[in-house]
Amino acid sequence: MTLNILFQDEHLVAVNKPAGLLVHRTHLAKDEEDAVVQRLRDQTGRWVFPVHRLDRGTSGVLVMAFSPEVARHLAIQFSESKTRKTYHCLVRGYCEESGVIDYPLAKLNEQKGRSRFKIEGTEREAVTSFTRLKQFQLPFPVSRYDSMRLSWLEVTPKQGRKHQIRRHFKHHLNPLVGDSCYGCRHINKVVKEIWPEDFRLMLHASCLEFTHPISEQIITLKADFSDEMTNILNKLECYLT
Repeated sequence: MTLNILFQDEHLVAVNKPAGLLVHRTHLAKDEEDAVVQRLRDQTGRWVFPVHRLDRGTSGVLVMAFSPEVARHLAIQFSESKTRKTYHCLVRGYCEESGVIDYPLAKLNEQKGRSRFKIEGTEREAVTSFTRLKQFQLPFPVSRYDSMRLSWLEVTPKQGRKHQIRRHFKHHLNPLVGDSCYGCRHINKVVKEIWPEDFRLMLHASCLEFTHPISEQIITLKADFSDEMTNILNKLECYLT
């Protein structure tokens, strides 16, 4: 399946990554042959080099470079928080109208077959801002509650720590819908039962702004929501509060 290319020149290519697709093969998924890197190589006829990453379940704007040098220059912007990233996500419960989650994140030990745990002493600064766009109350019992409350958020992470948004909202007691690692199993179970065909991690990288490492122009890229995410958002409209 071809990828939706959002931007391409002789130095960079950006796509709207679909949920469920790896950016590149990893030691945790050695047998997985399908990934963005492989698809783009076949689609463009050129080798591509990752600049940043999106989790497998996350969709949205993803940038790759056509050379290691360009990849390195652009990766520095990400590491120094000189890019602007905007995400949208659906979370459990009612969030405040706006807020900032300032919570350092440690590296996680993620050996296959072992429980995930923090590696002490590896904590690094992580700040995530959010604005609540909508909130919903659905007449479906969840655990000991008679109804299900959800919030639709616009989120801006300052850094790009691994699983930053997902871990921050778990810490904030508003885990993401569809998150199998950090989410609420009760919420996920209900959502999967009522909308099985559209169930997914409800996290999307909507917009990315960065400086082109060669032309030095400001590049702003936007990615549309997937059909599954759009379907769920449309179904939620009748439960607005």
